[in-house]
Amino acid sequence: MKTITKLPLLLAAFAFTFASCESNDEQNEGASGETGKSKYIVTVSTGATGVADYLLTADDVSKGSITTAGNGLEQDGTYRYYLSTQNKFFSFLYGQGNPGAVTTYGLTTNGVLTKTSNFQAETVQVFAPVNKDILMVKVPRSGASISYMYKVDAEQSVLTGTVSQDTRLLIGNKNPDLAERAHFTWATQVGDKVFMPYMKINGAGDTFGTRHADSTWVAVYTYPDLKLEKVIKDNRTSYLGAYFTNGLFQDEKGDAYGFSGAIGTANGVVTSTKPSAVVKINKGTTEFDKSYFFNVQEKSGGYKISSTSYISNGKFLLLMYGNAGTNSGAVKLAVADVYNQTFKWVTGMPSTLSNATTRYNITTEDGNSAILGVNTPDGNWIYAINGTTAVATQGMKVEGGQITAIQKLKY
Repeated sequence: MKTITKLPLLLAAFAFTFASCESNDEQNEGASGETGKSKYIVTVSTGATGVADYLLTADDVSKGSITTAGNGLEQDGTYRYYLSTQNKFFSFLYGQGNPGAVTTYGLTTNGVLTKTSNFQAETVQVFAPVNKDILMVKVPRSGASISYMYKVDAEQSVLTGTVSQDTRLLIGNKNPDLAERAHFTWATQVGDKVFMPYMKINGAGDTFGTRHADSTWVAVYTYPDLKLEKVIKDNRTSYLGAYFTNGLFQDEKGDAYGFSGAIGTANGVVTSTKPSAVVKINKGTTEFDKSYFFNVQEKSGGYKISSTSYISNGKFLLLMYGNAGTNSGAVKLAVADVYNQTFKWVTGMPSTLSNATTRYNITTEDGNSAILGVNTPDGNWIYAINGTTAVATQGMKVEGGQITAIQKLKY
């Protein structure tokens, strides 16, 4: 039986009290992208106490092998989360409630991965590229209801602005005694705006439980001033994404597709009665397209979406919960085509999986396949999954630890 562990509920994310720790000379010597060449970055966790995650680089991940033994860059601290934007690789240290380092890497003109800056930050649960920035959001799950949005210049790794949002106002909470509030699941640039899907949570007691398991909300913000413009609502499925899990993606046409697992809970039991599905926001609009509804749960034979990553041209890689109709069970991989509303289970994978890198995947240069890391009891490999056929092809073997992410930079 296939088993893939899911990270989101174990993640808290990082921090935001900016203090650069590197000199200007070091900051300016990294990524160039001038040669037209590319290099893959494979992050590996050894799982050993006191040993940090490693960054390995490779020219080709379709064959061969690579190891952490005497190789790669050892990071400062484990439990790292990643983002690539502006041809830079950002590594965020989970601070376990304390400030954590945000380290930036780039490639030299010789293709060598080099640290270009290092700063500290405040605990956040959302981080996403917007224009040439990184937007990070601290989202309270209990106590004070103020969410803080931080804009960071991705080229300079410096804070450029902070905006606050009272999350109780997003749910129309007129009773100040209620802890209930909105909890942003992620942020996505759609056109020149930022769309931030959220779930409504209790905020106390059954903290992530909800009284609103059968509705969808997206807060629309202007950018760069981050002023709330409106809230988009729907009631055909549940909230988009999940805690620390992106559920909204913009395609090449400018349309946005939202993915709902329909996994709203009360006291740990799924209470969503609507199906796990995909909804659409057409380019240039701030409303759900009422004529579009992709019932993934029906097409899959009763299964719900766990998490999503985009391949290209309307093809998405999905993790589906293994027990039909629930948010549990050995998770299975699938490919969905949102244009044609088709669903295919992935074939060609190992029979038993420990976990897979669904959040930090990339797409092949031709846009045809997703590239991800797959960890099994028998070894760890990079796999390519074709977006049309849903067939998986084994690539490079990674030794010395479990694969936690795969990214790509130019030099």
